[in-house]
Amino acid sequence: MPTELDREQIRRLLLELGGFIRRRVLQVRSEESGTDFAAVARQDVADTIYEIDRVSEEVIDAWFQTSWPSALPVEVVMEGIDPAHPLIFPTGTAREATRLKVIVDPIDGTRGIMYDKRPAWFLAGAAPQRGPATTLADIEVAVMVELPTSKQWRGDAVSAVRGAGYQATATNVLTGETRPLVMRPSHATRFDHGFAYFSRFFPAGKALTAHLEEELWTALGYSTRGSNLIFEDQYISTGGQFYEMLCGHDRMIADLRPLVRRILGLHGDLHCHPYDVAAGLIMSEAGIVLEKPFGGQLDAPLDTTTSVAWVAYANRTLAEQVRPVMRTIFAELC
Repeated sequence: MPTELDREQIRRLLLELGGFIRRRVLQVRSEESGTDFAAVARQDVADTIYEIDRVSEEVIDAWFQTSWPSALPVEVVMEGIDPAHPLIFPTGTAREATRLKVIVDPIDGTRGIMYDKRPAWFLAGAAPQRGPATTLADIEVAVMVELPTSKQWRGDAVSAVRGAGYQATATNVLTGETRPLVMRPSHATRFDHGFAYFSRFFPAGKALTAHLEEELWTALGYSTRGSNLIFEDQYISTGGQFYEMLCGHDRMIADLRPLVRRILGLHGDLHCHPYDVAAGLIMSEAGIVLEKPFGGQLDAPLDTTTSVAWVAYANRTLAEQVRPVMRTIFAELC
C-alpha cells in the first residue's frame, strides 16, 4: 500500500467523492421531483438497477476523471462495469500498472432512499492492487457517507485507515457546516432489552431465517414468552446497519442470506456482495467484531457478484456468547 500520508490522502479523496454523490442526489431529487426513482432502469448481473442508481453512476466516471490524482493509478470496482473492460484511472492505464483497487457502492440502501423512506449510504474501500487475489481483508482505507432523506438536515460520514482508528463527522446539508461526531458502539454484555436481529428483507428464506433466530435466542436462554425482550430493526442497507452498530443502537446483526438460500436450494442473488461491506474496516477500527457467520475474517474477492454472509457483534463478549451456538444451529442443517 502507499505510504501513511498517501493512505490519509486516499481517505480524504473518498470522503470527497461521497460528499459529491450526496450533493448530486440531493440536487437531482430537488430538481426532478416528479421522477419515479423507484422505476427499474435495468437488471444487472449483481442486482436490480433503479433510476436513482443512475444518478450516482453517471457522476462516478466524471469525478475520477477530474479529481483523482494521476500519480495514483486505480481500478474502480462497482456494479454495471464489465469485468472485461475495467474502469481504470487515468484512462488508458493498464490494470497491471494500477496501485490501488477501490470498490464502491454509490448508493447502498437504494430501496429505502428511492421512496424517501430512510437514508442510504455511499460506501467505498481501498486496497493495494493484487489483481483477482485482492480481497476484503486487504482493504486499508474505508469510507461511508450518509445520503439523507428529503426531511433530514444532517448527513453523517465515517471513515477509517487500518491501524489508525476511525473518524466521524456530521454535516448540515443545508449550510455545509461540518462538525466532529462522537460514536460509541454498545458495551452491553447481554441482548435483552436491546436491538439484535437476523436480516430477512425479502420473502425468500424469511421463514427459515426467523426460525433460526428464534432457536438462537432460545439456546442462549432468552425466553420467547417472558420479559427478556430483544428488539429488531430491519434496516435494508448494509451501510445503514453498520451505522446503527457504530452508534451503539444495535448489539448484533447477522446477514445470513447466502447460507439460508443455499440450505433451501434457492436461486437468485438477493443478498450481500463485497461492495455492500466495503466499509467493514470502519467497524473493526471501532472495536466491533465483524466476521464470517462461524468466525474468521471476511475475505471475499473485490468483485460485484460474490455472495457474502456476515455477522457483526458490538463487542467481543457478545461474539463469544453467540458464535458457538451459531455453529451448532447451522451444523444441524448443513
